[in-house]
Amino acid sequence: MADLALLEDVANGRIRSERIFRQQEDLLANEDEWLMSRFRLPRAVLLDLCGLLGPALQRSTRRNHAVPVPLQVLTTLGFLATGTFQRELADRSGISQPTLSRVMPDVLKGIIASSHDSIKFPYTAGEQANKKAQFAAMYGFPNVIGAIDCTHVAIRAPNVNENTFINRKHFHSINVQIICDADMLLTNVVARWPGSTHDSFILRHSSVGRRLEAGAIRDGWLLGDSGYPLKQWLLTSFLNPHSAEERHYNMCHSRARAIVERTIGLFKGRWRCLDCTGGRLLYTPEKVCQIMLACAVLHNVAQLKNVPLPPGADCCVGPDPEPHPHAFEPNAAAVRQRLEVMRRL
Repeated sequence: MADLALLEDVANGRIRSERIFRQQEDLLANEDEWLMSRFRLPRAVLLDLCGLLGPALQRSTRRNHAVPVPLQVLTTLGFLATGTFQRELADRSGISQPTLSRVMPDVLKGIIASSHDSIKFPYTAGEQANKKAQFAAMYGFPNVIGAIDCTHVAIRAPNVNENTFINRKHFHSINVQIICDADMLLTNVVARWPGSTHDSFILRHSSVGRRLEAGAIRDGWLLGDSGYPLKQWLLTSFLNPHSAEERHYNMCHSRARAIVERTIGLFKGRWRCLDCTGGRLLYTPEKVCQIMLACAVLHNVAQLKNVPLPPGADCCVGPDPEPHPHAFEPNAAAVRQRLEVMRRL
């Protein structure tokens, strides 16, 4: 009877049961190959990242079982690298799913906070000279400061304005603007527009687009596909080439512009949560945009540290919808400039 009474007291909350803490794994104790396969970064880079994020993630607590910073960071990176469900990742790390759900936003926020230093568009003459030299050496195309395109990241149907998130391939997505250089570094990322938004609209309303339109760069241009208008700062290909010179220009343009498609493939291949072959992101559009920005920062970290993709994590080229056909007003000065570039090539 006494045992039954004790069980009843525990069930009714009159006696508090002892909390059971799981054994938390020291993930950084593993070899680089293991770390790369699960978190996409080697130990040295992960230690640097934990040191950078540590002050923001260390919480003052009277408990003896606060989640260590490396465990917070690596478990979050495990989600970004694989898109695996939170419960499975939490179980592997020795924490609960609610704990992971609580710490992940802080890790993402800390990573995004460094985006101003790691994702920078080349506005100065010195920065542009380096980008131009890269493109000229690799592709023979003059005065290029970057290549631009958009990519779609699949999401769960949101509760608000659902129709605006349906793209031309009829799935819900965020349309993300990407500008990169010849070394596959991201120099601009705009992640906030629903999937039905046209690529040219995103550029026109981005800070880069507004500054370039205002004349921030006098001697240099981006390379874009036919989803963008021809500008003095944005060269597109000839839609219907009639001469050998125009066809040669298109070939050179396509070869140089393809770097942004390969960059997007590398970006999504490294952070598989963004790749629709792994399913869709089951979060609100606002949180999905945070996830994408954090992945962009981490992509540049990996590129600057010359971190390769681990075996089995191939570059991913997703089924991005083509932009809606759009008739752009011809820009006479831009038409003349493209002809001059064609002659130089």
